Order: sequence, then C-alpha cells, then structure tokens
Amino acid sequence: MAIKRIGIITSGGDCGGLNAVIKGATQMAQSMGIETVIIPNGYAGLYNLVDMDKLVVLTPERINLIDADVAGSEAGHSRVKIKKIEDPAKYERIKKGLQKFKIDGLVISGGDDTGSVMVDLAQQGIACVHAPKTMDLDLQSYSVGGDSAINRIAVFTRELKTTGMSHNRIIVLEAFGRYAGHTALRGGIGAEADCILIPEIPVDFDIVYEHMKRVYTSRVEKSDVKAGTYAIVVSEGITDIKGEHIVDETAGKDAFGHKKLAGAGKYARKQLETIMKNDPEMKEFMKCVGMFVPGVYELPEIREVTPGHLVRSGHTSAFDVNFGKEAGAAAVIMLTKGLAGNTVIKVRGTKIFYKSTAEVIKQRHVDLNTVALHEQLGVCFGRKPAEYKPELVEEKGVIERSL
Repeated sequence: MAIKRIGIITSGGDCGGLNAVIKGATQMAQSMGIETVIIPNGYAGLYNLVDMDKLVVLTPERINLIDADVAGSEAGHSRVKIKKIEDPAKYERIKKGLQKFKIDGLVISGGDDTGSVMVDLAQQGIACVHAPKTMDLDLQSYSVGGDSAINRIAVFTRELKTTGMSHNRIIVLEAFGRYAGHTALRGGIGAEADCILIPEIPVDFDIVYEHMKRVYTSRVEKSDVKAGTYAIVVSEGITDIKGEHIVDETAGKDAFGHKKLAGAGKYARKQLETIMKNDPEMKEFMKCVGMFVPGVYELPEIREVTPGHLVRSGHTSAFDVNFGKEAGAAAVIMLTKGLAGNTVIKVRGTKIFYKSTAEVIKQRHVDLNTVALHEQLGVCFGRKPAEYKPELVEEKGVIERSL
C-alpha cells in the first residue's frame, strides 16, 4: 500500500529533541509528496481520534512555526497503555480513527513504555515506526533527549557549586533516570561531581561519607579563604545497601504500573547528616577552620536540590536536534518501505540502521567497567572502588562516529 498520509505521535515523558523528530519526519515526507498530521496528546489522542473533528496538517508554513531547538513536543504527550484501556473494541476504535483521517502509517517517538505499546499496535496490523526517545538512555540504542538531559544535569550541578562554595555546603542534586543511571553518571562526570550514586550500585553511605569528609575537609583546609564544597549527583532510582529502591509509597503508580520514584536526594542527605552528627571529628574540623558556632553552626550543611522537570525542559542540545531530525526522516522512509514494527537506530550516510522495537526497548544499564575507570580518577560511587582493567584494542576499518 502506498503511503499518502502519516500521523505523528509523541508519547511518554517529554524531553529535548522531539520537535526535531517532528520536523525531520515532516520535511522528509514533504519531499516525498506525503502529507503529515499531528495526532495530539500521545496515545490518548490516538484512542480518541475517531471523535475528533480535524487534525493539524503540517504544511510547510505550519512546520516553520515549530522550533527544533525547543524541548518538549508540539504534538503533546500522555502516559497511556492501550492494553489497559477498559474497552474491548479499543483496537477497532483506533483503526476507525485512522481510517476517518486517511492515515496510512504512524511515526511514534517514545521510550520503552511507548515502544511496548507500538509493538502492540504493530501486532494489531497498524503500520508504525519508532523514533527512539528517552532522556533516561536505557534503551538498547541511543534515544533522543539523552544528550539534552545530560547537559542540563551538568549545568545545574556546576552552577550549584557556586552557592556551595559561598556557604561551604555539601550539595546533593537528584536527577531523573528511573532504574538506570546513565544520565546521572554522564551529567555528573560532565560537571566534575565528587560523588555519583546510580541504581546499578547499592549505596554504602559510610563509604560516601568517608569520601565526602576527606575531600571536603581537605578543600576547606587548603583554601586561603577557608572555602570549599562537595557535589553529589543522585539518580532517583538508587538502592540502599540492601538493594531496596527509595520510593514514595504515597505517590502511587503511573499508567504503566511503575512506582513513582521520589525522595532519593532527601534520603541521601538524611543518611549523610546522621553519620556526620555521630562523628566528633567534624566539630573539631569546624573549630580548626573558624566556622564553629556553639548551638548555631556546629556542622557543615548538606542541601538537596531536585531540579525535576527542569531537566527535561528548556532547550535541546545540538546533538539531539541532529539525531532527532535524522531519526524522524528515517522513520518516514522505513514506513514507505514497509518496515513497520521497527526502531530507527542511526543514519550513516545512505545507510539507515534499524532493529525490531521489541528488542530495542529492553532495558540497558550502566557498564560498571566505565564506573571503575572514573573511580580510578577519584569519583565516589558509594562502594569500594573496583579495579579498572583496560584492554587496548587497535581500531581497524571505518571509524564509527557519534553522528
């Protein structure tokens, strides 16, 4: 079947790069004589498509109003799992909506949850191609939004060091990431954080405290104005030494059944404060550097900061604009070639690499060998440092590039 009209959906959490996907898909479609329309508000919009009066057609004039540099999505979002909709005729309803607006295929941009629904839709005979999106970077492939989130985390962490230095505070920044620590790791390294806590490594706060105490006190003592700070980046999905996740049980679950993670930064702060209060050497340190005030200022302050949705808002990195446009364009080409049910992996010249969406959405965790490298460079990860064992490999053939 010839593709004449494509619907574009963005779903799950918003992040940088999605508008680039929309523009890339639309501009490629226009060059091929194919029309694109926005299906608003993710899978909620797809389910309710049959009841809509009209859709926004992405004409050249309308697409010019979308700024690829702006984070979020012109198409809107929702967290809806189609299988959970209490309507036995839900798939027929979706197909009728697509028929009503003469939509021949879908370009869907989202993460693992969105991708799982796309797999479901493809099994129902709905033609769709996946442009990978998640700021958590926990898919098997790179996903749009990851680089933007990493840069935001790095900027916030670096900038918080200025207030930390002014007050000699320890700063704890909590970052998104769910059960994978990619953005906390890379954002923390990008900001030269002293300690990075990720879900892949159960946190021993005694080890964190000893590292914090040693690095922080040394900085203050060696400063000619007795000023110093210590920066910790905490992924929201960290586990304690028992391997249990820090969750807010009162927050409930999202539409996909995931517990809402919250409070990791606060938890880390409280753990470190408790250990510090039982350490008499810290009061002696405060006296030695002239900061101790009885009953008023006896120990260094630890402050946690949760930027939350600021990490996924604002602007898109140049890398994500590039990847988003290429992924959106490639998704359209794949639809016209009958490659539904697949995810765009990358575009290299004339080669478009793709893989089954069911395989791509399998969760990927941080490589602990990378952690060991940064432990050797002095970063604390809440465990005893592991030995980094490098293997030297000479590159042969074509050198792979990032973009």
